[in-house]
Amino acid sequence: MPAILNYLIHLLLAAMLLAVFFAVYTRITPYNEVLLIRQGNQAAALSLGGALIGFSITVGSALMHTLGYQQFFAWAFGAMVVQILAYAITTRVLNMAKDQIEGNNTAFGGLLGAIAISIGVINGACIS
Repeated sequence: MPAILNYLIHLLLAAMLLAVFFAVYTRITPYNEVLLIRQGNQAAALSLGGALIGFSITVGSALMHTLGYQQFFAWAFGAMVVQILAYAITTRVLNMAKDQIEGNNTAFGGLLGAIAISIGVINGACIS
């Protein structure tokens, strides 16, 4: 297969997975990140941004360390599950995500984002 076609397939698959992650993640949270971000809520932007970066780190690692599309998709899907579980566990332990994000507590949003990025780095490293 020509290298450019291989590149395009991987790029499109990664973009599709990122879009699916965005849709799933924003539906499972108890607040509307997109609306809050449109209203200037920095805490929501930090939290969602961190989740997207964390997921993308693992997707990038999967792109570098897998041989075929099926293996890449499986690792990326696993990364999605891990990121969602990390969010669920973190917000359950902290027991205050909805009020803090809707109240624009940027420290809390930053913490959620940092946890998501940390999980992504660890998860991505585990693939190698």
